[in-house]
Amino acid sequence: MGSRENTSSGRTAAARDRDSEGRARNARPRDGLGRPLPYGEEGVPRQPEGVVRRPEESVAEAQRLLDEGKPFHAHEVFEDAWKSGPEAERELWRGLAQMAVGLTHAARGNVTGGARLLRRGAVAAEGWAAGGELRPHGIDLPGVIAWARELAAEVERGEGGPPDAGARAPRLRGGA
Repeated sequence: MGSRENTSSGRTAAARDRDSEGRARNARPRDGLGRPLPYGEEGVPRQPEGVVRRPEESVAEAQRLLDEGKPFHAHEVFEDAWKSGPEAERELWRGLAQMAVGLTHAARGNVTGGARLLRRGAVAAEGWAAGGELRPHGIDLPGVIAWARELAAEVERGEGGPPDAGARAPRLRGGA
């Protein structure tokens, strides 16, 4: 028999959102930075998980989400590419996902976590690029790595408070 304890949301534990394997899933609505909102509020549509896209589609979808100020959702696109792509590209996509999460944390005001993840993602992408490819799938990898490091430094200096995620989004393919 399921537990009938009340949760912090006032729902019973038996009514908790679980997947088919019993793992907890969070059905709460989220804002553009992935922060949970109270049940009943309208949030940003969630990025579907487990979508297999061609690399160029992943880059285009992630850029759209970044431009809209939704780096949390862009990280989900990169994570799907990381999990479904070829083994040889996993470090590239993981680094891009970490940079998107770094922007998410920075925009939420988490200076330490934001800067750390931006740098960790830059290191992962740089390590992958050491193999010689600097424009995988049209991505301006040197430019994105420089963006992450510059933003990490700005966030740590506290220049102007938390960055606006859309205004500070990287240009994945370079240019303005």
